[in-house]
Amino acid sequence: MSEPLSIERLRKEGESFNEELSREFYESLSGLKAEAQIQPLYEKYRAIFSKDALEITREAFLGSSEGTEERRSARLLLDWQVESHSSRQLASLDEREIAWEGDAVVQLSDGRQIPYQRTSIELGNSTDRHERAMIESARVKLVGRELAPMKRERFQRERDITEAIGIASGYNATWELLSGISLDGLRAECEAFLRDTQGMWDDVAPRVAKRVLGMALKETTRADALALFRAREFDEFFPARDMESAIRRQVTEMGIDPEANGRIILDTGDRQGKRSRAFCAPVRVPNEVYLVLRPHGGQTDWSTFLHELGHALHYAYMRPDLPLEFRFMGDNSVTEGYAMLFDHLMQDAGWLHRYTGLEKSTSPAFLRSAGFEELHFLRRYCAKLIYETELYGGALSWEALPDLYVELLSSATGFQYARADAFVDVDPRYYAARYLRAWQLQALLAETLTQKFDADWWRNPKAGPWMVESLFGEAQRELAHEQAMRVSGKALSFAPLVRKIERMLG
Repeated sequence: MSEPLSIERLRKEGESFNEELSREFYESLSGLKAEAQIQPLYEKYRAIFSKDALEITREAFLGSSEGTEERRSARLLLDWQVESHSSRQLASLDEREIAWEGDAVVQLSDGRQIPYQRTSIELGNSTDRHERAMIESARVKLVGRELAPMKRERFQRERDITEAIGIASGYNATWELLSGISLDGLRAECEAFLRDTQGMWDDVAPRVAKRVLGMALKETTRADALALFRAREFDEFFPARDMESAIRRQVTEMGIDPEANGRIILDTGDRQGKRSRAFCAPVRVPNEVYLVLRPHGGQTDWSTFLHELGHALHYAYMRPDLPLEFRFMGDNSVTEGYAMLFDHLMQDAGWLHRYTGLEKSTSPAFLRSAGFEELHFLRRYCAKLIYETELYGGALSWEALPDLYVELLSSATGFQYARADAFVDVDPRYYAARYLRAWQLQALLAETLTQKFDADWWRNPKAGPWMVESLFGEAQRELAHEQAMRVSGKALSFAPLVRKIERMLG
């Protein structure tokens, strides 16, 4: 006879499920296997994703008191159940999408073929605007015809499934309740950031596009942006052969084992079928964590490796005695904040001079370029968040969303976006909100580390152990704004980011 459903059973079997699911995603997205087998996993663990399991976590949440650890735990478990309720029903779509992305080929007008997963790499590395336009045109046609309909169907069904559960009135209200994050508040911050930085953007973006691409900003597309931010003029200072050894040395100097005594496994080589977008796969937290990167070249790889290493260190140094919900779940703004804390080392002149080949005479130009890129991505993600509140909000028809996407993203960045990407350029369940709060969190963490361990905290042997104990070890028990107040005594905001960008742009 099977064990009766309980919170403890959900935790125990949920641990096994998350391990198997994470391994499935790691192997399929890294090119180690052709297809992901997600549906069989949900069938194997169907008892912990039943209506009864959902009700157990709902009752635990409703029966807990605001501000208690019991409430914190119950909220995360209910959020997991609600997400899994839709993910189980959408598993066939996810499998289909993963298989499509692994097999899809972009057919160029000159007869060449490019695997879909390599298009962003090819666009970023191309110095010929006409070739970029040809690749982008072919990519957009393929995406619009095949991938976009799959993505749209998934978002439609996810919204319908979530709202049918009846946790709150509508998808957005449900997400806010279960995440502890105010969408209206964050959207207002994003709108203010776009207004406040418009003059700065209008001043710098046209000049950079003209200098680097030889194009007027109004002529550019998102494909040209990939080439622009590839910043290949700095490649010689960031050789691939030095990347891993240099970053390992820095983390070691900070007092942390970069491989966490073998718990972190690096998968950084090229492989057919490996996704172009890097990722961290926490298979067994904290004992088996994969860092996966497909090389693009130059400083992009260094920044990406640092970002994913921040994730990997977080997962590998979580306290193993914490329950499932704090290690596998929680506010991903926190782990993204640590990832950004590490990738933002590429904006630190002292770090660059010590660990890369960048010369002091060249670093001002590199930092201006990095400041411009930072401003672009923040404006892009602010626009994405505003767009996604409409996508999930339900006030606009699905047919009207592509035009809104093009309007918001093109206006925020100056690069022309394609309607075909309206459902493709979306990370599910408001992950854009996690990124935006992570940007804010890393700025406060960097300030705190500087106050505690000086400007070169990244090589202070006392800094690493403090991070392990005070940050990584806590997993994702706290919300990002709670951690910000505990660690820095300050609220999350875009203000420190704006100040830093202004300094970098000079």
